[in-house]
Amino acid sequence: MFKGSKAQTKIATFCFEFVSVFSMAAIAIAFCFTFLFRTVVVDGSSMNPTLWDGDRLIITATTRKVEYGDIVVCSQPNPMEKTLIKRVIATEGQTVEIDFENGIVRVNGNILHEPYIADPTTLYEGMNFPQTVPEGCVFVMGDNRLHSTDSRSDMVGFIRTDYIMGKVLFRMAPNFNLHIADF
Repeated sequence: MFKGSKAQTKIATFCFEFVSVFSMAAIAIAFCFTFLFRTVVVDGSSMNPTLWDGDRLIITATTRKVEYGDIVVCSQPNPMEKTLIKRVIATEGQTVEIDFENGIVRVNGNILHEPYIADPTTLYEGMNFPQTVPEGCVFVMGDNRLHSTDSRSDMVGFIRTDYIMGKVLFRMAPNFNLHIADF
């Protein structure tokens, strides 16, 4: 046992407790960011005005089930050799139709209400429509439709769900935003 004055014992106890708490906190944070959450940085303008180049995001690291409107991070190989951050427009079995003349996107015949997009979807990227999303895949597009290479393009196409790294939970920096509904 430690022999010394009461003051030395208090200091030693304080130091031991401080190091213990700090170590446990570091282990907990490492566990969370290894198995539950990840951080990613937006690279490019394809998700403007929702997300901006340089935004730091927290994403789930455990989910593969996504639905319309979710913003996802995809690691599916592509010619740009980039990880993609896009919005889910349709899931497996749904039919996507795009009227490039009028900038209207339909899923299963229903016109999508898309208040988050920068401009109407008027840019043809090579894929002919209508298209039905295959099993185990999703159809994604960037919110900045005139400056996004996404599922409309043969370079990207449908995204297999096993390549989805996670869903965006919130923006950490530079403009902290916890309001998931705002995405």
